[in-house]
Amino acid sequence: MLFDHFIAELQKIGPVEMYPHKTMISICHGRQRVAYITQAGKRFIHVVFAFKQRYDDNLCFQRIQEVDGRNVIYHHFRMLNKDDINEEVRKFMRIAYGGQHRPL
Repeated sequence: MLFDHFIAELQKIGPVEMYPHKTMISICHGRQRVAYITQAGKRFIHVVFAFKQRYDDNLCFQRIQEVDGRNVIYHHFRMLNKDDINEEVRKFMRIAYGGQHRPL
């Protein structure tokens, strides 16, 4: 239910495709990655957005991770309820959809 809601919210921004991997699902727009679903439990999904810059001034990301040697900063979002996708999260979804992340 949370997974479907997250995808539906992304599709309000524009079309997305999903690509399953061994340990996650990539959500893409064309050749751009928008987000990754890295965990899906009974009562949560864990979503990672990959940006080129840090967004420290937020209330939605539980962790921001820089990876040495890569031009990407991972922002971790845990969704527990449908209401967790608020205007702040939608803003970051639009940024991710707009191409400020690594190509496939």
